[in-house]
Amino acid sequence: MGNGYGYKLSKLAEDLQVDIVYESSDFKEVLIYTGDVHRPGLQLTGFFDHYEPSRVQLIGHMEAAYLANVSEAERRKKWETLIERRMPALILCHGVMENDDIIDAAKRYDVTVLRTKVNTTDTMSAIIRIIKREIAPRITCHGVLVEVYGMGLLLLGESGVGKSETAIELLKRGHRLIADDAVEIKAIDVNVLQGAAPELIRHYVELRGLGVIDVRRLFGIGAIKLYQNIHLVVNIEQWRDNAEYDRLGIDENTVEILKVKIPSVTIPVKPGRNLAVILEVAAMNQRQKLMGYNAALEFSKQIDKHIDATKT
Repeated sequence: MGNGYGYKLSKLAEDLQVDIVYESSDFKEVLIYTGDVHRPGLQLTGFFDHYEPSRVQLIGHMEAAYLANVSEAERRKKWETLIERRMPALILCHGVMENDDIIDAAKRYDVTVLRTKVNTTDTMSAIIRIIKREIAPRITCHGVLVEVYGMGLLLLGESGVGKSETAIELLKRGHRLIADDAVEIKAIDVNVLQGAAPELIRHYVELRGLGVIDVRRLFGIGAIKLYQNIHLVVNIEQWRDNAEYDRLGIDENTVEILKVKIPSVTIPVKPGRNLAVILEVAAMNQRQKLMGYNAALEFSKQIDKHIDATKT
């Protein structure tokens, strides 16, 4: 039935820009807890096994054509049998017009009826995309999320390590800020994490010594983004002389967030290291990996070839 997060039916109607044919008494309070959508073709024939009334129901040309071929009394009974199960909303797609049978049943069982000229497939896709993003499992973590060359970098590390200062340097170099200090992370798909800023601190960055700055006003609208998929987790830590750091990058490290594994790197910082430039390179390198090229593996292959050649 979902993860405890609901999405308001009234907001969905606004997002889809649909017409309200009949508004239920609890229209503004109805919450949708599943991103699954249903076309009740079988249910209109009387088959209700495995039917899920928690889903938004869509009526298109196919359902309308079927009902046009039954008697008026039978059609009225079929609408009654369907709507009495009280789904969150019944949406008439493809310009299918409402009739007295639908309106009467909707009023009797207090179910919202909506109408759109958009075809059924596109309406279904839009609903799934909107609702699944809004009801996705989520956590809030302490960190900074930036977009660098199209890659979402989640910067983690202890307070004072320089995450916010690095974000400002990246903004000056033309990249974008999504969130500073607190990042809301959602699992919008089985292998996709999306991050955003809590509304209260959206577009703001805290810099010790200066205080809070408004990135949108200081750097312009092009320096911000509302949400971003996370492609790489960057752990920033103070340089430790006795620590061993990856020098080739052959090993693929990952971190699991909301059961989704995301590639991860650890970058040590000390005076003289330009962290913003390193993050730009990390973003470009991760982008190459996603496109199928791994520089570390290619380098390792060249070394192996050189060793084999010297043996002959």
